[in-house]
Amino acid sequence: MNKDPRERRATLLALTAVLFWATVATAFKLSLRVLSPLQLLLGASFTAALSLLVILAVTGRLRELASLSRRDLAISAGLGLLNPFVYYLILFRAYDLLPAQQAQPLNMTWGVILALLAVPLLGQRLTLRSLGALLLALAGVMVISTEGRLGAMEFTSPIGVALALGSAFLWALYWIANTRDRCDPLVRLLLNFGFGFMFTLAWWLLQGAPLPANPMGWTGAIYVGLFEMGITFFLWLRAMRLTRSAARIGILVYIAPFLSLVLIHFVLGEHVLPASFIGLVMIVAGILWQRGGSERSKVESRK
Repeated sequence: MNKDPRERRATLLALTAVLFWATVATAFKLSLRVLSPLQLLLGASFTAALSLLVILAVTGRLRELASLSRRDLAISAGLGLLNPFVYYLILFRAYDLLPAQQAQPLNMTWGVILALLAVPLLGQRLTLRSLGALLLALAGVMVISTEGRLGAMEFTSPIGVALALGSAFLWALYWIANTRDRCDPLVRLLLNFGFGFMFTLAWWLLQGAPLPANPMGWTGAIYVGLFEMGITFFLWLRAMRLTRSAARIGILVYIAPFLSLVLIHFVLGEHVLPASFIGLVMIVAGILWQRGGSERSKVESRK
């Protein structure tokens, strides 16, 4: 066990974030029983923005908002349109159409998609390792999407699968867009969710959709806003700032999808198919394989 108090604190914060993220697939499905994807995003994005604003206030950093330039606001408007607005509308719709045990691991493929997008967008090389990782992850996608019936090639919901993979693509794109951002991550996150909420509110008003009458719907939206979008990202950012080994902390996030399968089974009552577990293992293995190559190339570039 690491005796460094900073490292222990970083690990504790990261594990807390991972535990929260492990619950969100279940929270999505429960909330979507009484809310539409748009209603869920409306409540969740407002909650996330408010929680991040409170965190800035409590940490005495509200004055940082006054120093933002028009360019900072314009960037956040664009990022907020991408995430949370478009990203979560697509992701929630995927969860609406698919069992949670399928939607959650399919969305995780963003890690491999990121490596591919980095080639044209960041000028990085496409290695054989990246291609191998992609093929392994895609094989996992096929196993999950067909529920292990690869010979029949029948998908549970072709549209749901496409949306889940589309959300992974959007998240990878959002990640790349943030790589060269010099704005403080917490401030940027607050701005993104603030703009995202405004886009969601405008779309909700245009649609003329009703507000959810079921209090369980509001509870679900608040939970998602706090523990998928708001507080959990703050905990993760704090952990990454405290640690001297971002790679060691970063690896903890891959515990979440496996814990999530347990909750999906016991809380949602879904019978978790062997194909879901096997496919998830293949996707995570592909991501870690790719990640290992990236870490090695960073080390070699420093020599």
